[in-house]
Amino acid sequence: MADSGRGTILQFAPFQSSVDEGFWHKLSSLKLNKLRLDDSPIPITGFYAPCSHPQLSNHLTLLAESLPDESGEESSSLPASQGNRNRCPVPGILLNTNTLESFYALDKQSLLKAEANKIWDDIYSGKVEEDTSVLLRFLVISFADLKKWSFHYWFAFPALVLDPPATLVNLKPASQCFTSEEAEFLSRACNEWRSMSSTADIPFFLVSVGSDSIVTIRHLREWETCQTNVQKVLFGFYDPCHLPSNPGWPLRNYLAYIYLRWGLGKIHFFCYRENRGFADLGLSLVGEAEISLSPGWRNHQNMPNAVGWELNRGKKVSRCISLAKTMDPTRLAVSAADLNLKLMRWRTLPSLNLDMLAAMKCLLLGAGTLGCQVARMLMAWGVRKITLLDSGKVSMSNPLRQSLYVLDDCLNGGKFKAVAAVESLKRIFPAVEAEGVVMAIPMPGHPVPSQEESNILKDCRRLSDLINSHDAIFLLTDTRESRWLPSLVCASANKITINAALGFDSFLVMRHGAGPVGATRNSQADTSNNVTASMENLSLSSQNGSQRLGCYFCNDVVAPIDSTANRTLDQQCTVTRPGLAPIASALAVELLVGVLHHPSGIYAKAEFANSNDNGSTAQPLGILPHQIRGSLSQFSQMTLVGHASTCCTACCSTVVSEYQTRGMDFVLEAINHPTYLEDLTGLTELMKSAGSYTLDWDNDSENDDDDDGCVEI
Repeated sequence: MADSGRGTILQFAPFQSSVDEGFWHKLSSLKLNKLRLDDSPIPITGFYAPCSHPQLSNHLTLLAESLPDESGEESSSLPASQGNRNRCPVPGILLNTNTLESFYALDKQSLLKAEANKIWDDIYSGKVEEDTSVLLRFLVISFADLKKWSFHYWFAFPALVLDPPATLVNLKPASQCFTSEEAEFLSRACNEWRSMSSTADIPFFLVSVGSDSIVTIRHLREWETCQTNVQKVLFGFYDPCHLPSNPGWPLRNYLAYIYLRWGLGKIHFFCYRENRGFADLGLSLVGEAEISLSPGWRNHQNMPNAVGWELNRGKKVSRCISLAKTMDPTRLAVSAADLNLKLMRWRTLPSLNLDMLAAMKCLLLGAGTLGCQVARMLMAWGVRKITLLDSGKVSMSNPLRQSLYVLDDCLNGGKFKAVAAVESLKRIFPAVEAEGVVMAIPMPGHPVPSQEESNILKDCRRLSDLINSHDAIFLLTDTRESRWLPSLVCASANKITINAALGFDSFLVMRHGAGPVGATRNSQADTSNNVTASMENLSLSSQNGSQRLGCYFCNDVVAPIDSTANRTLDQQCTVTRPGLAPIASALAVELLVGVLHHPSGIYAKAEFANSNDNGSTAQPLGILPHQIRGSLSQFSQMTLVGHASTCCTACCSTVVSEYQTRGMDFVLEAINHPTYLEDLTGLTELMKSAGSYTLDWDNDSENDDDDDGCVEI
């Protein structure tokens, strides 16, 4: 090649940017989980390497590791994993705005000048000699639209404007500028420099050619050493550009540094380029530039102008990339589903524990009107592990009221609800870990023939295993007696239990209190590593000995019996106002979330609105009631409390102790003998004694007013 551009203005090939998809994913996570509304500058690291192809330039690339870790402290220093020959680290700054309007309103010229000023200061302070990569500082402004998964961004590579511009004296392939012996030594020296971990990623260096043709590559701080017994010195740099007639962008600030640091008017530079990992002197360039800058350059206070905003197809406009179409649908669904919850933590609910909710294992007993709604509400709160248990099939009347089913589920005799519900949940949210269990819950008052006892006991054991393997249990069945065995097992295992029941226009939503064993359990007892166990450990430290809260059966004075026999059609179906189930289901899930975030967990006392005794001011989710009873006909709702009964057929210490001692034999006896539970708990004696009471009315008009209307029992 003949001399190129003698006496012309030296022109530089602009830096080009490239952003890996992983960078945007990590930025999204960082924005949601850590930065939130913080739009402060973020120190990042870009990576580039010398050109390695005769027809392609290398870009400055951002990777996932370019950003700081969410858990670790932000660091403005370069990554510790240096020495990668293909990743020369470059310090940069990211400004991520909270709105698209803010992105467009940024004062881009001022931002560019501020970054250029850092380079100017680094040159005068001598920092460049210690870390040459600071000559390549860059800036990125961005806006991340996390609802649409689109990202607006713009790179700037600040360069000090040489005034007057540098003049190009000559520019040739390096292979034409050295003797064969010098070229051999130069290639060997470059390959050694690039192969050592301590120097492979240092982008600026000195090339000294001795009178004996030996070539040595040195650090910039060794300039003085190069002045002895050296025939010529070239200022080398990793050139990302592939063009044969133009050096790359890094040379711009390099020339300014050389002029200011050593006052050189004529500068010989070496644009180092590679081919297949080795020095390619045919692709590399050697040039000479002349610089004659104005006297103001010698004054640190007179910083020159700067340029460097990257062009987009020849125009000064930002870029936009959308990842929605390229993302895996499941991954996209997970990100979108978590968006609302993570946004809650930005301002309103910073204490929301999403990891705990995602790890929760919820068992829903009943996949009907309530079960369908509860499952969807749980997913909306970030619960990802849901098991539904039901023995019924989807009928033609179900899809209108039970939100997880469609007409196809009713055909050919109908699918099992537990199976169809799981299929529907996975269609709604592919990342949910849902399981369906087709099984009927054994019930007291429903005696079983002796030949069926083994199957019933098998179902009892399976139900017990399911409850023990889950963290929260929802009782959503349509009969009273079907809730008895789950209530008993939950009380024995001290599980979080949420109960929802519907009338025609009224509902009850309640949380069961701790079981009699859990309420007195030693805080030093071993517990398994699950959500429920961790909550037990938390609550034990704050127990105050107050009376524990009751369960669904604590207010009853009779044992659960068969409520399905001799019923008319309207009594066989769950006849309720359509709006009732969504209300009760939502309250049931909100009650669970409240329990999980309460410091006392399952042991939390019943709280009421406007009460000074509940400490609700410290709870961002508000009060944690025991029972919520609502009436749709009155459009009213009230919170109540019911303490545990010593005669409860499901959770009193007598029943729980008998269950833990006798196991399934006890359950079978309760199923086959309707009065057994009443006899065991003392309800039989209580009803007999109540029947023997007499009422003695005193109608003496001369009694004190305070006694008027009194009844003696």
